[in-house]
Amino acid sequence: MSELGRKTISQLRAEARSGALVARIHAQIEEIIRKDASNGKPFWEVRFRDAGDSLILKAWSDSPNFSACEGLARGMAVAIDGEFCVGSFGLDAKRWSVLALPENEAQELLRGDETDRAAAQADFNLILEKINGLADPRLRALTEAFLAEFGSRFRRAAAARRNHHAFRGGLLRHSAQMMRCADALCTAYPALNRDLLIAGVLVHDCGKLWEMCPPETGFEIPRDVRGELLGHISIGIEVVNALWRKLPLENWKDLTPPSEDVRLHLLHLIAAHHGELQFGSPVEPKTPEAIALHFIDNLDARLEMIFASYQRLIEVAPGVFERTRGLNVSPVRALPVSDPPKE
Repeated sequence: MSELGRKTISQLRAEARSGALVARIHAQIEEIIRKDASNGKPFWEVRFRDAGDSLILKAWSDSPNFSACEGLARGMAVAIDGEFCVGSFGLDAKRWSVLALPENEAQELLRGDETDRAAAQADFNLILEKINGLADPRLRALTEAFLAEFGSRFRRAAAARRNHHAFRGGLLRHSAQMMRCADALCTAYPALNRDLLIAGVLVHDCGKLWEMCPPETGFEIPRDVRGELLGHISIGIEVVNALWRKLPLENWKDLTPPSEDVRLHLLHLIAAHHGELQFGSPVEPKTPEAIALHFIDNLDARLEMIFASYQRLIEVAPGVFERTRGLNVSPVRALPVSDPPKE
């Protein structure tokens, strides 16, 4: 099969709606389990994952793939050739085959294609630009120290396990888009403390660097004891406090507002960003920046979910998609974006 037929799983999910599509995907095996059907017929269930999506395929005992799956293992990078289609259970494949990728192609899979790498770098550059522009030297020093110490983890962490930005690099994309929104909101509401809000966007989810961070060599989002026992809000407060204690605060003892007030307000952004006690925040938003951060976070998450639903979900009626749990609605296709008026 020519390389022109290579797709990502997300591309397949969108394009196969128009009909069966012969293509190749490169992915990593996230999970492979041997099972038995209700009639006793054995099969392999394999979950494949690439940089942005996942796909489950079954290899039955009467298919050539059954014996091929016996030589596969979790974490292997593979190529899957097949005829892909979207059925009542979502994306599936017929007459598919699988083989291990050579090391150079496996490394390319982890790095993402040129478009993905460029987008991730643009997002990271935007974050660098925003924190370098912080006027408050304490917040600038804290955010710079955070990226210096944890930058590689930050660039590969996911923002969630399900629903939104639930993939390697998802937290970077989520944070960059939140910064764009925060910057615009501060222009609309100049009473907001821009420095505090920008810094809060960067670190509000920093506990997810442990709660849901793929390894350097994979896409899987593993469970972590620290994340399970403490949760990302508690971890984030701990991380920011640890970084704050390393700052040369004595150099800024005459600044207004006092450093301790800045620390407390920043910690409040982390603690309150879920918005309500029932959603995991130990305290509700009590400052303008905390209110803004909560709604920016929720807005980006919900918009990401509805845009992704157009690509991932089955259209149950013209322009109407199956119900998505994250939004608790059946999304309706949006109107096309209008071109700006000509002058």
